[in-house]
Amino acid sequence: MFGAILGDMIGSPYEFDRGNKTKEFPLFNMYSTFTDDSVMTIAVAEALLNLNETEEDDAVRQAVVRSLQRWGRKYPDAGYGSSFFRWLFFSKNPHPYGSYGNGPAMRVSSVGWLFNTMEETRRHARLSAEVTHNHPEGIKGAEATASAIFLARTGASKEEIRRYVTKEFGYDLSRTCDEIRPFYHHVESCQETVPEAVIAFLEGNDFEDVIRTAVSLGGDCDTLTCIAAGIAEAYYGISDQLKEECRKRLPDDMRKVLDRFAEYVTSA
Repeated sequence: MFGAILGDMIGSPYEFDRGNKTKEFPLFNMYSTFTDDSVMTIAVAEALLNLNETEEDDAVRQAVVRSLQRWGRKYPDAGYGSSFFRWLFFSKNPHPYGSYGNGPAMRVSSVGWLFNTMEETRRHARLSAEVTHNHPEGIKGAEATASAIFLARTGASKEEIRRYVTKEFGYDLSRTCDEIRPFYHHVESCQETVPEAVIAFLEGNDFEDVIRTAVSLGGDCDTLTCIAAGIAEAYYGISDQLKEECRKRLPDDMRKVLDRFAEYVTSA
C-alpha cells in the first residue's frame, strides 16, 4: 500500500497532462502531495482490517461505505470527481451510480495483500468497487488491479501476470509505453487507465522506474501511477527511505492506518 500512495503523491503534480511525458523529473517536489487516491486507499484498507474474512458480502459493502464516507468527509478537498463527491457528502442512504471511472482501481491496493487466495482477493475487490462503481468496467478494473498485486506478491513472473490479466479481464497488454505515450491524454475511465498502468509496471525495471514510466505517459497520472506503483511494490518491494518519504507526507490519522496495515501484512 506504500506503493500506491507514493504513486499518487509522485504523480499528482503532473495530473491533467501537466507533465512533459518524460521519465526525467524530480521524484518529489513541493507539489508532491496525497490526493483522493490515497484517502480512499486508506479508507478501504481500514474497512477491511476491521472485518473478518468470514463476513457476508453485505457486511463488507456496508463497512466500505461507512469508511469511504467517513474518510472522504475528513478530507473534503482531496480532489474527488463530481459524482463521487455527491455520493460522499449528500447521500444518507448511498447507492452505486453506474460509473466506470478509475476510482475503484486506485483505492484497491490493500485487497491484493490482505487475502490468501485469488478467489477472496477478487471477491473483496469486487465488493469494494460496486458500492459506488457498479458498472462492469469499474468492477473489472478493481479486480484486475488487486489480482495483479496478489500475483506479484505471491511470486508470479511478469509474464504470468500479463497472461492472467489478459485472459481474465480482456485488457490489451501487447502495446508498449512508447506506442501509448504520444496519443495518451487525461482520461478517468478504468478501461483507459488500468491496462496502461499494468503495461507501465511490466516495462519498468525496478520500483522507481515503474513510477517514472507511469508518470511519463501523462494523463490522469496520479491515479495511473498509484495503480502501477501498487503492483510494483508487491513485485519489487520498496526501500525504507521511500517508505519514510511516504509516511512524513501523510497526516497522523492516515499514517496510523498505513502503519497498522504494514504491521498486519508483515505478521500475517
